Amino acid sequence: MFESLENTSLAIWVGESIWGYPFMLGMHVVGLAVVAGIFMMLNFRIFGLGKGISFVAFLSLYRLAWVGLAVNALSGAALFSSQASIFVENVPFLIKITCIAVGVTIAFLIRRELAKNAASWDSGEAGAPGVVRLLAAVSVCCWLVAISAGRLIAYL
Repeated sequence: MFESLENTSLAIWVGESIWGYPFMLGMHVVGLAVVAGIFMMLNFRIFGLGKGISFVAFLSLYRLAWVGLAVNALSGAALFSSQASIFVENVPFLIKITCIAVGVTIAFLIRRELAKNAASWDSGEAGAPGVVRLLAAVSVCCWLVAISAGRLIAYL
């Protein structure tokens, strides 16, 4: 199955053309900067940093984060298709995908809490409750490990 994926026209274009891989990798970096940047800023705000930034403001930024995630998913799928049979057994790749799945799940959970409580977190002194802070801490770890594992894919 993975070998047939590597024989698609998209996989061949990404793997063999002079522009395919650099273009997709560039899109992947842009998507990463958007999605991980927004989620990391939100996580640090949950920790109490940047008190001048409203929690409510992050509700609209989530839309942009999902766009970044979509760009990452599409460009990542194209990059994966060029070497699918290799990546499917690559430990850093598997760690990266797992961390992204957990990070996105946590982002949904934080978004749900944010939608219900952002205004009260902004007006109160306490900020986000402990369980949300714990989710933010796990989220930071997931995104940092995903980024690091992504860089290691080429070397291990």
